[in-house]
Amino acid sequence: MPRLVLASGSRWRRQLLDRLEIPFAWQSPDIDETPHPDEEPIALVQRLALAKAQRLAEAWPDHLIIGSDQVALFEGEILGKPGDAATARANLTRFSGQRVRFLTGLALLDTRQDRQWVTHETYDVAFRRLGDEEIARYVEKEKPLDSAGSFRMEGLGIALFERLEGDDPNTLIGLPLIRLCAMLREAGLDPLG
Repeated sequence: MPRLVLASGSRWRRQLLDRLEIPFAWQSPDIDETPHPDEEPIALVQRLALAKAQRLAEAWPDHLIIGSDQVALFEGEILGKPGDAATARANLTRFSGQRVRFLTGLALLDTRQDRQWVTHETYDVAFRRLGDEEIARYVEKEKPLDSAGSFRMEGLGIALFERLEGDDPNTLIGLPLIRLCAMLREAGLDPLG
């Protein structure tokens, strides 16, 4: 049976992958996530997802390595992790009453057979109208400084939304499990096997 590695330091992605009940190791890849000049959002998330998996390939031969990356798109702008509370508050203020699209790149690298699968999933979030005080309280309570979009759907961030639209809600957390299961089966690792 192929062995599985998650190229991520995210505890949220680890929790999602745990749901498949497949033993896996994890390691945080160290890559430059800076977008290339004029790089389209889909190309960006797919490139970064694959780069994360490839970063671990030498250390994990004979493994299936999962890489994932996510960005938020709003008014034509690519938004990554806010990094600080002021940016998180500013993002949520902009998102109030608006729709934001999330793109999650997903890569599976088979280091045994030198094969790779790369794709992306989209998920849309309709934010309800948010007041300045509740935005400040949310950012203070949850501190979503390392989350694209400045919120954590898997936590208190769910209280910010009016509606969620997409094929797989796990996409919004950062690991599209439906698509990942299909990739794993193609690579010879059936989660139900």
